[in-house]
Amino acid sequence: MTIPITPAAEPAPRRDVLHYMRPGLLQLTSLPPLSLYVHIPWCLRKCPYCDFNSHEARAGTDGLPEQRYIDALIADLEAALPLIWGRTVHSIFIGGGTPSLFAPEAIDRLLAAIRARLRLEPGCEITMEANPGTFERERFRAYRGAGVTRLSIGVQSFNDAHLAALGRVHDRAQALAAVQEAAEAFETFNLDLMYALPGQTLAQLEEDVHTALAHAPPHLSIYHLTIEPNTFFAKHPPAGLPEDDDAWAMLDRITELTGAAQMQRYEVSAYAREGHQCLHNRNYWQFGDYLGIGAGAHSKLSFAHRVVRQVRFRDPQRYMAQALAGNAIAQDEDVRRADLPFEYMLGALRLREGFALADFTTRTGLPLTAIAQGLQQAEQQGLIGRDRDRAWPTERGFDFLSDLQALFLPD
Repeated sequence: MTIPITPAAEPAPRRDVLHYMRPGLLQLTSLPPLSLYVHIPWCLRKCPYCDFNSHEARAGTDGLPEQRYIDALIADLEAALPLIWGRTVHSIFIGGGTPSLFAPEAIDRLLAAIRARLRLEPGCEITMEANPGTFERERFRAYRGAGVTRLSIGVQSFNDAHLAALGRVHDRAQALAAVQEAAEAFETFNLDLMYALPGQTLAQLEEDVHTALAHAPPHLSIYHLTIEPNTFFAKHPPAGLPEDDDAWAMLDRITELTGAAQMQRYEVSAYAREGHQCLHNRNYWQFGDYLGIGAGAHSKLSFAHRVVRQVRFRDPQRYMAQALAGNAIAQDEDVRRADLPFEYMLGALRLREGFALADFTTRTGLPLTAIAQGLQQAEQQGLIGRDRDRAWPTERGFDFLSDLQALFLPD
């Protein structure tokens, strides 16, 4: 869940906490759980489907600016502390890019700095993304030693031809080795897979899922390959993308295979064994708060009378300079009251369990009448079920999620 980014020549105005506490149109009776997101923007190669804020680590340089970037992250965090003072952080997610390009020692320094400045919930989930192309034996154990509790591995496929079509820097053998190492080093980890790939058949998709499930991952994220604007694939669409009906058949088969392996589809693209749902992502989907630090990172923070979104500078060099100077924020604005229903429902309807109706009011400060018409239309169309306390997407609602979410767009 993001807001559009426009280039920012100047940082957002410096604002103290009293600015955010001033009277406003909302009445939030309590604050939601708070997570921390840390963005590390470099990768070995920009994938042709990727629209994230990632930048290739160019050959011929003196390497990644690990220490300077972590200095910047720490400065960024310190500048944000007044906005979250006294709040407990329930989860941390280090994403990218490819965070596993950073040495375990750098991640250890980062997490030590975070612990020194924030109150973390006991047993706080700390996830880090890693790619098999950056895999070295014992490296994952070193991240565990630094304090990472959960690894998310960007496998995408175990088929060498499909990996090449996706522009990945690893092959099947490296993927298998990385998954095995993760299974040995971590009690919980996630595998990322993609389907509806160029030239992919249903049998090949089944082989990918069978291979993943053979390693008994506690969590699987399985995404439909989509062609996003401003990507290489948008300008040069790959040949051989499966037809829609074939993609639907693949999704049905994914659901069958994961279900047979006792994995619950608890979110549109996420499957987990009991006790292994991603707490950090659940907080996003439940309209929780998150502080985002790092190049291009997004934040969503709640106060008594408003919900605020912030965006850090995207360019890594500009971000480091601004963070070290005390203001890395490029955009800072209140979420419009009229946009809150859609923003809330955008995430809540991704969850199989849906949401408690009372949580809508608690998280947005708005009455249920703000979504009453959308709920009525969704129920009439068979897209949701509901009772006195909850609303949830039906199977049809899951299949046509975009149509369901669109019912809550502001007029």
